[in-house]
Amino acid sequence: MKTTITKTLSALALIAALSSCDKKSDREVIPENPGNYVLAVTPTAIAGVADYLLTASSLDEGSVSIIGNGVEQDGTYRYYVTLGNKFFSMLYGQGSPGAVTVYDVKNGKLNKLNDFTAATVQAFAPVNDDILMVKVSRSFAAAGSSTLHTWYIVNSNTNKQTSEGTIDALQPAGNGEIAHFSWIKQVGNKVFAPFFSIKGRTFETDFPDYAGIAVYSYPGMQYEKTIKDTRTSFIGRYFTDGLGQVENGDLYAFSSSVAVNGGALTSTKPSSITRIKAGTTEFDQSYLMNFETASNGYVITNWLYIGQNKFIANMETKTTKGAYVTGKTLAVVDVVNQTVSAVTGFPEPATIVDVTDNNYSPKDGKTGYIGVNLKDGTTWVYKIDASTNKATRGLKVEGGLITAIQHLQ
Repeated sequence: MKTTITKTLSALALIAALSSCDKKSDREVIPENPGNYVLAVTPTAIAGVADYLLTASSLDEGSVSIIGNGVEQDGTYRYYVTLGNKFFSMLYGQGSPGAVTVYDVKNGKLNKLNDFTAATVQAFAPVNDDILMVKVSRSFAAAGSSTLHTWYIVNSNTNKQTSEGTIDALQPAGNGEIAHFSWIKQVGNKVFAPFFSIKGRTFETDFPDYAGIAVYSYPGMQYEKTIKDTRTSFIGRYFTDGLGQVENGDLYAFSSSVAVNGGALTSTKPSSITRIKAGTTEFDQSYLMNFETASNGYVITNWLYIGQNKFIANMETKTTKGAYVTGKTLAVVDVVNQTVSAVTGFPEPATIVDVTDNNYSPKDGKTGYIGVNLKDGTTWVYKIDASTNKATRGLKVEGGLITAIQHLQ
């Protein structure tokens, strides 16, 4: 995680700082672009400043800028989640409590509904009308006490935290290691929590070829079982959702095969996709998609569900994969037909600083929007058309790097 220093800057100071970094003395201030798309942007002119939230009417064209625009947040490493017509902005407090601000959109502009302080968490997701958040333990408790994860529920109707509790951090893995959740997801009336087991803060494991998903009741968060598989390594990645549910209720899970021990990658299984059939709590042993074979030598590092059994996947070559590497090559993955189709028209990996992890799709079966920060200093939203496997350049973002793209109703 980034170490950040929270600062408050006036709009005038930010404009001056950004302008001083621009070779053009007459840089134009781009006007506001009201709309229901919300983009989180980290300024590039000064290190350690706050994120800005911008609105846009379209992701396909036009431009937006933090120069004179946007809603300033109170810290630069934040995470964002949308539930219905509400947008939750949460500060990653580096172990300390962080501010949570809740917005909706009125007349194309963000409207603050509430703010409060909550614990820094490592996994969060909408569940019913709530945002469920989990603070994941990374170290073992002292002898005679329990190693616990702590969960919190924020209700989207009241925009306040309503309850909290703890769960045994060792129970799901069942091997003496901590079950570190890579993410959480509502599945029916349950909460599924895929995890990687770790020996402690080193994030290393003695069990590299093991996939586990802890199942909990909701809202009580009572542990029910662990769904296990040894055909792949763990599901998802640190702070990365490795589960995707399609329209018929089937659940698909990806593994990058990046478990580590002794400072080296130790998984012997290929990067793969597995399935849990709707209404079941077991891996479907008849389904295993070897991603490395289907993609001709790539591993999957992240994905965005776009509907109709298709995902837009980030890929990295098997020879350069790493525990924290985010792939800069995109592909359209059909999990039913088990195909991987490379996306054309996307910037070459050598030209990319990074690709945004938190992206948006209307789930129409063909469209996804991905943020890209390029080495030439420009930042764009790219539209991916899964019907043609082509990417086209869309909305331009001025003054910062995209960290999230969302849409409010």
